[in-house]
Amino acid sequence: MVEAFAVASGKGGTGKTTSTLALGMALAEDHDVTVVDADPGIANLLFHAGLADADVTLHDLLLADNDATVSDAVHERLGLKVVPCGTSLADFRAADPDRLRDVVADLAADTDVLLLDSPATLSSRSGVLPVVLADRAVVVVHPTIPALSDGLKVQEYATSYGTGVAGVIFNKVQDPAAVERVADQSERYFEGPTLGTVPEADAVRAARRAGEPLLAHAPESDAAAAYRRIADAIDVQDATPDAVADRFRSAVVPEQP
Repeated sequence: MVEAFAVASGKGGTGKTTSTLALGMALAEDHDVTVVDADPGIANLLFHAGLADADVTLHDLLLADNDATVSDAVHERLGLKVVPCGTSLADFRAADPDRLRDVVADLAADTDVLLLDSPATLSSRSGVLPVVLADRAVVVVHPTIPALSDGLKVQEYATSYGTGVAGVIFNKVQDPAAVERVADQSERYFEGPTLGTVPEADAVRAARRAGEPLLAHAPESDAAAAYRRIADAIDVQDATPDAVADRFRSAVVPEQP
């Protein structure tokens, strides 16, 4: 069994990387989970996961002249398998985003849930590839109408290439009433349900400063509890690893998004 989710948003700053790791740790209570920083341009996951000193990252796997193997880039962390991305601008420029297909295919052969921390833009091949490769997208938005519009762009692109929508997370919520004001719009236009809401919290910022996932740094916080409820709302679907791997390797990504 394996299913790949792209954790995506239409703009930066929504808390996408925090959400990816939090969902990963929550889902890992029942599944074997692999988290991939699929944003080779702006790597953040390695800092959130305490892997800033990782010797081998996704960048190494995307370079044509590098002999690193996929297993070299997989790091065990707090019950998860984590594939961070490096921060070198030179490596980003030299990386071939199409090689991500084979990397994801290899990872899919040895996990139950694959979470792709996706770039916050759809303006490049590297930006759209995780969304195209995933079975379903989890869309992370702020509880505002403009943010919903950004999230709908992600959905439109995803569904045009056969990627489903697992649902929507309202993140960094300061006023629960704000969610109520946009919930009807969300349910009307998004294909997936509202998975849950996560409050704006000091615990999230403290975890980021400590270089630890939220559920490790503040497991009893309201935000951590919210992510556990969201993970419970995601129904992980069955697929054979070989079929998923074949689909990843044969995925066709347009030259222009």
